[in-house]
Amino acid sequence: MLKLFTNDFWDVTARLILRNKIVILVSIVLVTILFSLNWKNMRFSNTEANLLPDDHAVNITYNNFLKIFGEEGNLIILGVKDSTLFTPEKLNAWNTLANSFKSYNEVETVVSIKDLKKLVKDSDEQKFKLESFIKDSVLTVNQINKLQEELFKKYPFYDNFLFNSKTKTVRTAIYLKKEIVNTSARKNFVLNNLVKKIETFESENNLDVRVSGMPYIRSLNAQNIVDEIGKFVGAALLVTSLIFFFFFRSFRATFISLIVVSIGVMWTLGIIGALNYEITVLTALIPPLIIVIGIPNCIFLINKYQHEVQLHGNKVKSLQRVITKIGNATLMTNVTTASGFATFILTESKLLKEFGIVASLSILAIFILCLLIIPIIYTFLPYPKERHLEHLNKRWIGGFVNWMECMVKQRRITIYMIAVILLIVSMIGIYQIKISGSLIEDMPQGSEFVNDIRFFEREFNGIMPLEFVIDTKRKKGVLKLSTLKRMDELEDLINEIPELSRPISVVSLVKYSKQAYYNGNPKFYQLPTSQENSFILSYAKNSSSKVNLLENFVDSTGQYARITTFMKDIGTDKMERIEEDIQTKINKVFPKERYNVTITGKALVFQKGTKYLVKNLAISLSLAIILIALFMAYMFRSFRMIVVSLIPNLLPLLVTAGLMGYLGVPIKPSTILVFSIAFGISVDDTIHFLAKYRQELQANHWKIKPSVYGALRETGVSMFYTSIVLFFGFSVFTISNFGGTVALGALVSATLLFAMLSNLLLLPSLLLSLERSIANKEVLREPSLKIIPEEDEEA
Repeated sequence: MLKLFTNDFWDVTARLILRNKIVILVSIVLVTILFSLNWKNMRFSNTEANLLPDDHAVNITYNNFLKIFGEEGNLIILGVKDSTLFTPEKLNAWNTLANSFKSYNEVETVVSIKDLKKLVKDSDEQKFKLESFIKDSVLTVNQINKLQEELFKKYPFYDNFLFNSKTKTVRTAIYLKKEIVNTSARKNFVLNNLVKKIETFESENNLDVRVSGMPYIRSLNAQNIVDEIGKFVGAALLVTSLIFFFFFRSFRATFISLIVVSIGVMWTLGIIGALNYEITVLTALIPPLIIVIGIPNCIFLINKYQHEVQLHGNKVKSLQRVITKIGNATLMTNVTTASGFATFILTESKLLKEFGIVASLSILAIFILCLLIIPIIYTFLPYPKERHLEHLNKRWIGGFVNWMECMVKQRRITIYMIAVILLIVSMIGIYQIKISGSLIEDMPQGSEFVNDIRFFEREFNGIMPLEFVIDTKRKKGVLKLSTLKRMDELEDLINEIPELSRPISVVSLVKYSKQAYYNGNPKFYQLPTSQENSFILSYAKNSSSKVNLLENFVDSTGQYARITTFMKDIGTDKMERIEEDIQTKINKVFPKERYNVTITGKALVFQKGTKYLVKNLAISLSLAIILIALFMAYMFRSFRMIVVSLIPNLLPLLVTAGLMGYLGVPIKPSTILVFSIAFGISVDDTIHFLAKYRQELQANHWKIKPSVYGALRETGVSMFYTSIVLFFGFSVFTISNFGGTVALGALVSATLLFAMLSNLLLLPSLLLSLERSIANKEVLREPSLKIIPEEDEEA
């Protein structure tokens, strides 16, 4: 029986490929068409990326909050900080703009200055009623002055909600219908209606309108992701093809490679569609990744073909040897790369699982395409011309190979010393790395909507909702004065935290009710006494349903209350300290036997998700290392060989981590991805080198030195080519507007450059130093490790 991945297996594979050319090409075309039919299933994500698993305690708490109070992320904020707004013409225009949004089906309600109401006591009917600050429109400057006097000085209930009394910044709140917040209708409304109306208003009134809120941020962020996919794919194709052509100086070879990776991208998009996955910030990276990873496959195969043709001049024999000699090594390199991505599947994050599944399947698909298409196309092409083979004899390439050989021969101690120094310096840097959970940090920093986020952070202390849910464990327990006083104590602490905005809750409404009961006197904006409480509640009960301001802050049973605040974009460490301080206050103020108080909201879910993801990605990296070590164990049956193969690939990861510490690049979802991706790719060079070294050992009758130098000379050029392609290929991501994608591209590029030097210098040095224990003939007698003899039959 034919054993899998042995020499006999690859002999049979080569014959099957080269004798069934037309059938294979037609099959590839049909599969590509089938995949393209699934493109229609692709859709861009309309929901926020939740990094936590569904059954995580933080998610359960948040979902319980949504069941009680509904979707919280439905608020869009418009803001203006301009003294000229307080003129009749511009203030009326501002109110008209706000009013115009009320006619849209996507909008639940709009609250602007014109919509603000005074809560007024009606002594005759013993109830509260609402009166508008602005009845129709503002006609005179005196009206505006009176309005400012009332709003900014007499009614603290609205302060830091719709205006900032200190800086005179004014806001309008647009609440979208909760059912459309996580659908494409939200995005269409923001991009097609909201943005255009605001642009028109700005040009007509010469005012700079700031816009923010989670629906707006998510819509513009999603559009940026969509825009970048095409940019990345185009840039990756351009950069990799230019470098490929620079090395090979062959339009033919470059064109073949572009065909292969382009089909690979089509298959990737088909896989996303077939699995019915959404395109997220991570899956959007896979098409350009496939181009960057696919081109090195093409380099190894084409370089081997040209090397064989130059050696003996037989085209068919050369193509057979491309498959039989490079096939196994290329398979192993792609499997290890796919494994690096596949470890994400083992995390509990849906976002990472989908990324891992699509990326690993796509990498295996690009391997199959390279192995099938390149040899088959070359069977139809004429014998390579002399100029196509010139790159094999370039003087600078020869000089580079000679330099590597010289370093390994004469400077081995220097190489070890540099490696040890790098290790020590890197370990110091690693201790300086911090974890970041910033939402804004990875967004396009120069974009207008990020500047607007910063604006609202300065003026109103943030836009990310943070919620406190108070369960009184009994119906109508919220409106008991003892509960309100406890909530007020908690709000006092929140007010003292500069990273949090002024809280809004039923406490504010009750204080406003007392102020109204005392005819609007701002001195009485405080909680009522026990005696006052009964009078004020009687007024509230007699009021019409339109005055029922409690519905957004107290559930229908009166058992649950919410305190809403907004948080600045702060790091994980600072958020944890704030959470700890608040939790201490909660434990002190709210007895556990009477109250159950939970902290939730999108801000907290994101922060917890970041920490959870960092932990899981560290586990996935460890799994990738273990998995790849098992591949090495299968290939070499030697523990020493596993150690030798892992050292040159772990050192670059440590160097990159050290650099992150020194440069102040924090650990976050985007940067932690670097290590699993880079490790899976960098180990490819090790496998190519060791596979050739294994062949050279048998050819040189187990003599270590000539085998190491022979492997270095033959694979060194291909490793250099592929590493340069990978370096510039991943550098493409640095043109992104997203900080996380930029960091991913730069760090992976740097890691792969270190890995190339490590595999070309440190790996052969280790082999030579440990030659006696590694070159054991018993290790090399496994059938999977046999070397293909030079006198192979032609296909």
